[in-house]
Amino acid sequence: MSAVSEWIAREYFESLGYLVSQPRKYAVPGRQRKAEEELDLVIYNPAVTEESLPSHITWATTDLQNVGRAVVGIRGWHTERFSAATFEQTPEILRFAETESVKKASKRMGTGSLAKILCLPDLPASGELKRKTVAMLKEKGIDGVISFRTMLMELVRHVDVKKNYDKSDLLQIIRILKNYDLLKDGQLELFGKKRKKRKLKTDQ
Repeated sequence: MSAVSEWIAREYFESLGYLVSQPRKYAVPGRQRKAEEELDLVIYNPAVTEESLPSHITWATTDLQNVGRAVVGIRGWHTERFSAATFEQTPEILRFAETESVKKASKRMGTGSLAKILCLPDLPASGELKRKTVAMLKEKGIDGVISFRTMLMELVRHVDVKKNYDKSDLLQIIRILKNYDLLKDGQLELFGKKRKKRKLKTDQ
């Protein structure tokens, strides 16, 4: 599953013009990862000339327009929302944003600031649980959180059914689904929206 999740994230950032590097291509079983092994992706967009970070932590694709360089952590447990309790129980999720890991990334990227982006299924929807989770992420140095829904929606929008994506199985699968009307632009949004109640007409 981790490979598929990283695949989605890589295609997403590449579709936005980022040059993507994957520092570690091997599994690390039975021991704690070294600082350089915590990095899932390191990304750079040469088209970004003026860098700035959004003030909010939950990012949409448009929030990346002024993010030129970043380290990326990817956690694809697609059956749950990530809360403060999740990060407390599995602190390794956020180790990619720690000072030593970012220093290792800087050796690859050269001088300059690096944003810390966490890609995951979702955060708590609202309320105190969400507030506590966001506060913890900011305290741990996370600049932005991008959901898999956001990434997949962008890839669906990006794929052109008239093109043959023979160099990417993921994009080719999306193209085939769109070609047979099994997946359409914006379709992923529909499942998160409540149906509006129809107003009954009354006699005047």
